Amino acid sequence: MADPKGFLKAGRQVADRRPVEERVKDWQEVYPGGIGRALLPIITTQASRCMDCGIPFCHQGCPLGNLIPEWNDLVYREDWEGAIERLHATNNFPEFTGRLCPAPCETACVLGINQDPVTIKNVEVSIIDKAWESGFVRPQPPEWLSGKTVAVIGSGPAGLAAAQQLTRAGHTVAVYEREDKPGGLLRYGIPEFKMEKAHLDRRLAQMKREGTVFRTGVEVGAPGSALSAEALRDRYDAVVLATGACEPRDLPVPGRELAGIHQAMEFLPQANRAAVGESVEGQIMATGKHVVIIGGGDTGADCLGTSTRHGAASITQLEIMPEPTTARPTGQPWPTYPMIFRVSSAHEEAGERVYSVSTKEFLGDEQGHVRALRLVDVVFENGSLTEVPGTEREIPADLVLFAMGFAGPEKPGLVTDLGVELDARGNVARDDEYQTSVPGVFSAGDCGRGQSLIVWAIAEGRAAAAAVDAYLMGSTALPRPIPPTARPLTV
Repeated sequence: MADPKGFLKAGRQVADRRPVEERVKDWQEVYPGGIGRALLPIITTQASRCMDCGIPFCHQGCPLGNLIPEWNDLVYREDWEGAIERLHATNNFPEFTGRLCPAPCETACVLGINQDPVTIKNVEVSIIDKAWESGFVRPQPPEWLSGKTVAVIGSGPAGLAAAQQLTRAGHTVAVYEREDKPGGLLRYGIPEFKMEKAHLDRRLAQMKREGTVFRTGVEVGAPGSALSAEALRDRYDAVVLATGACEPRDLPVPGRELAGIHQAMEFLPQANRAAVGESVEGQIMATGKHVVIIGGGDTGADCLGTSTRHGAASITQLEIMPEPTTARPTGQPWPTYPMIFRVSSAHEEAGERVYSVSTKEFLGDEQGHVRALRLVDVVFENGSLTEVPGTEREIPADLVLFAMGFAGPEKPGLVTDLGVELDARGNVARDDEYQTSVPGVFSAGDCGRGQSLIVWAIAEGRAAAAAVDAYLMGSTALPRPIPPTARPLTV
């Protein structure tokens, strides 16, 4: 282990973010020089807090099965090359998870039973950022080619993980992406201040050098597409659907048709393009507007941080559920992931969070543009939400953004044309080997699991790749971290 008394000698410490007044003026990551570099002065001490438990529950909290105590020990000893080797053994993209994952491993840390847990996520991102700077991350092209071809549809974390694993196994892999650049929501859903796209582009360059081919601007199965669902199956020996859960939840209340009401995934991709210097025609801007964000999760926080950088007049984030407690609820004991009050970097910068409210109506002006939102307080009683009489009120709203999550994969187009069966929740159904009802067609990530976390998407991509390899070759040596039925720890 690292330091047998490390957890007794040092408390939990995280890197300082840049001052709010500085960082809201640009789109760079909120940590000075990037989080990996900002953590270097403190990270070996933080890694020493790992107790190397006899039963490390952090392994159970992480669906990837990351070997956390091992690379904590290697970081403490400053063996950075050994640390990235152990980290890459289970995680293809630690620069993504180290920045974006909510770290269920930390809430399962044994030290967290009665102390602050180890900063596992920070150690992870320190390892990969140090590895890139030191030249320890190199392409791993296959030693031989299998002669088999695989199409991966979608270039989010699940698709990229499946593609990299299958390419390294010797298959010829093409990744199809309907946008003009690969990355999926990693590129167009995650703001630059949370993860600069240079980290994504650097990993994509590695994958291309390994042999993965990216075909962008192709929406397979769409009307007029250059590649139909039938042609896709004829051309490739196997297909992996990794299209995500892109069907947004809507709010069908009076006034929904007014101008100025948008889904988060209309607003964020435009802002992300503009942040890296692309020209965006008709961009939705929050500048000088009263912004109301409906939804209290990470996507809502992304809208908040983006609106702050646009220069919004005010920002209000609404959540229908009650405000969480700061301590772990009794009904969500260790090692489960608790719903507690969390403050993101965007929440530090601006905005007001309002809990236990429901939207009744959108009110418009004479030009048909939203001007206000009518809401009411609600309480959770007997398993349902009830309005509180006498609490209706209006708040100004020039721009309303829906950040209420996603209802599953988009059905028209490829999913329909392939004829794959759906489960009761509208996701692409698959068997124990990630194979859909159509032979040779597999499903990985949110399109099969439903809306989930980036770490689950990568784990599913790796596991689906093992299933595809076995389907093509009769056996596989690729790791299979989780079955498709795996779910987070709950009580």
